[in-house]
Amino acid sequence: MWTAAGYEDVAEAFERNFTERGELGAAFAAYHRGELVVDLWGGTADPDTGRAWDRDTVHLMFSGTKGLTSACVLLLVQRGQVQLDDPVSRYWPEFGAEGKEHTTIAQVLSHQARLPWVEAGYADLLDHDAMAMQLAAQAPASDPRAGFMYHAVTWGWLLDELVRRVDGRTVGQLFADEFAAPLGLEVWIGVPEELHWRVATMVAPDGVLVDGPWTELNRPNPLWIPGSEKIWNSAEYRTAGPAAVGGYATARGMARFYASLLGEVDGVRVLAPETVALGRREIRRGTEPTWGSEIRYGAGYELQTGDGRMGDEADAFGHAGAGGSRHGAWPRRETAFSYLMNEVRVGPDDRSLTLLEALSAGSTQPR
Repeated sequence: MWTAAGYEDVAEAFERNFTERGELGAAFAAYHRGELVVDLWGGTADPDTGRAWDRDTVHLMFSGTKGLTSACVLLLVQRGQVQLDDPVSRYWPEFGAEGKEHTTIAQVLSHQARLPWVEAGYADLLDHDAMAMQLAAQAPASDPRAGFMYHAVTWGWLLDELVRRVDGRTVGQLFADEFAAPLGLEVWIGVPEELHWRVATMVAPDGVLVDGPWTELNRPNPLWIPGSEKIWNSAEYRTAGPAAVGGYATARGMARFYASLLGEVDGVRVLAPETVALGRREIRRGTEPTWGSEIRYGAGYELQTGDGRMGDEADAFGHAGAGGSRHGAWPRRETAFSYLMNEVRVGPDDRSLTLLEALSAGSTQPR
């Protein structure tokens, strides 16, 4: 483990998460101006076997994956293959059924597609083709709250199918070829089977439930109900890599990915500055009805809100993951970060925010 000079407080905050907040296993990494400045890990990766969290431990990010998938869509925009205002049905004709012919890519990215659940159910949860076909045939939800409701899992099937129709590759393949390989990232959407041994075991709290409209309408998120940790930790889920919630990474790899959105990393940059600016441009803000708090979205990226969920920088963007992980960037400070942990928590959780507070202080130091 290591921090550059000026970032020692981050290491102290990381240690306090274990001594004061009961952290089980975790990693935190940060880049500043394209250079790694924080690389920390510790605790237990698998409580069943006692395996320690080490430098090579890989972690399920849940919705942190959305930042990767968004970058893939933006790459298609950069190459002139799609535009954000295009209707999805232009590339995926079947999607136009039931009055969805005018639903745009931007609306899908910003959770306005009115498809936050799958009416037919989730028996084929890990079968992309089956789930995409069901969503294509489905009518938009009539409940008025669905107009700006978080599409936790369906978001991935919608955008992965769009990418397949336009590019021919899955989102996972495109990310591996166009981002992970040139940037040298330990990041995958669907982790290769030969690397499953490196993956941390996720630990769920008792009674993981989603409150709000989802449960009121008897359509709970299939990955956020009691017993769902059996799915999270299965070999099938690790391999499938759903494009909304199936990304795996080291914290170092995710911080490097977001650093590449701010500038060159070892001479490599995939998305041009104007493309990243497009991705950060606000598409929609409002109160998300599932959890009743303010949300701002760009092209798939969460933007900063008044609760400072991405630290104290107004220009912050990125994407959090269920249970506590957090990944993003502060453009003005030229800083990118990633926090990963394997004990899922629901409700107030200061683990990531204390790290970001310490990182913010360190990133103001002269270099």
